[in-house]
Amino acid sequence: MDEQQNTKVRFETLNAEKIPFGKNNFLEVARKKAITDEGVSEFISVSRGYYLPDGSEKYKKSITIPDDPDIKTFITDKITKL
Repeated sequence: MDEQQNTKVRFETLNAEKIPFGKNNFLEVARKKAITDEGVSEFISVSRGYYLPDGSEKYKKSITIPDDPDIKTFITDKITKL
C-alpha cells in the first residue's frame, strides 16, 4: 500500500500587480512562493477576479507558470503576436 503524504503547502505572495477591466473585474499577475517541508519553489500566477459590493476581492480562475525564462519568453512572445 502507498503511504499518503500529509504535505502542507504554504503560499506567500512576493509581488503582485492588478489591472481592472470591464465593470467589476481585474487581472492579477503575481510572483509567489510555495513552501513545503521538501523546499521552496517560486512561480508566476495569473489570476482573474472581481470585486464584491463591499470592495473585497473574489478570485475566479488562475493559472500558474513555472519561473523558467524559456517559458516566460514563450508566453510573452505568443501573447504579443495574437
